[in-house]
Amino acid sequence: MSLKATVTNDMKTAMKAGEKERLATIRLIMAAIKQLEVDGQKDLDEAEVLAVLDKMAKQRRESITQFQNAERDDLVAAEQAELDIILTYLPEPLSEDEVNDLIKVAISSSGAESMKDMGKVMGQLKPQLQGRADMSKVSGQIKALLA
Repeated sequence: MSLKATVTNDMKTAMKAGEKERLATIRLIMAAIKQLEVDGQKDLDEAEVLAVLDKMAKQRRESITQFQNAERDDLVAAEQAELDIILTYLPEPLSEDEVNDLIKVAISSSGAESMKDMGKVMGQLKPQLQGRADMSKVSGQIKALLA
């Protein structure tokens, strides 16, 4: 079953069970997916749906950090609850060692030698790591290795 179909089925289940918070978050996910489909005038594939979920998770993490800095624990709890639901749809995250190994393989297979080649490496890694690793951290690791 596709990820989009899974989210749709979970939305129906949440409606029937009366899980308001879960339903609200799933509706946010569906709205983000629908918006991109309307904008692009096409159905999203699995990788694109994963990218939407990854972006939503990143937004929640950033919000949590900002709310913690502002000592708004009520908002932190709400964002954390949404993040927990979003994370259920993302694949299992990779360990740092696995990410490092994939980066080294991508650098050697692309023949990257300097920062100019960073785009090649990121292009190779993005499909493999989408939703499974923080791409900003991956970018930093690549920069460190290519510098």
